[in-house]
Amino acid sequence: MPAHTIRLHAILFALAILLPAARAAGAAATAPAATAPVDVSYPSGPETVHALLYSPASAAAKGPAIIVIHEWWGLNDWVKEQAADLAARGYVALAVDLYRGQVATDPETAHEISRGTPQDRVIRDLSAADTFLRANKKVDPSRIGAIGWCMGGGYALNFAVADPHLKAVVANYGPPPTDPASLAQIHAAILGNYGGLDKGIPPATVEGFASAMKKLGKPVDVKIYPDAGHAFENPNNKTGYRAEDTADAKSRYLHFFARQLGARP
Repeated sequence: MPAHTIRLHAILFALAILLPAARAAGAAATAPAATAPVDVSYPSGPETVHALLYSPASAAAKGPAIIVIHEWWGLNDWVKEQAADLAARGYVALAVDLYRGQVATDPETAHEISRGTPQDRVIRDLSAADTFLRANKKVDPSRIGAIGWCMGGGYALNFAVADPHLKAVVANYGPPPTDPASLAQIHAAILGNYGGLDKGIPPATVEGFASAMKKLGKPVDVKIYPDAGHAFENPNNKTGYRAEDTADAKSRYLHFFARQLGARP
């Protein structure tokens, strides 16, 4: 066999070995960098609340934190994935269990549990979560936000009314407050993503909320996706999930948090 042919075969053989390894190394370098979640607890009035605490793997100094508020299903795997993703982007993420360990897998159970969860207790639990994060050595207490989806999106906005310390809040198709006195108490910047076909939260309600906030001089940015319904960001919503709208909504809130809290989008 000619020498140049042997050399060519050797090069091709080396590439066959090295390229997969290089791809694996590249994938590892870009893989999400977050520590395994830690089950934590903190007092909320006379009760004890449990939550999952996700931290960036390379947090060398105090950084931003986000309180993650689940849908009416409870603290399920999808919400945990959202918290883990935020941690991989540089945030300390606290996924609060508002249902005291219950998780629903069907709409009837979700409706029953959500109806049996007092709103004042929820706000108390979230305020206690804020206190818990402020005491965390990895958290800058001036850079705390919140995000929620569905029921959690509504609670995120009501949490913003109750807690003047929050800096940034994202509501994904969560019912907004309408009382002018409540809106006046919001100090956080607000971003909302809503479906134009959402029968429970029609566009007029969203637009009215945004208009009222702007009249009060409050920072607000809402977007209505005309062909999306409720819960369009959750792939478990087999009939209503919209991948393109979800990607845009996620990009919006990641850039929003990066601007308001100071971390990479």
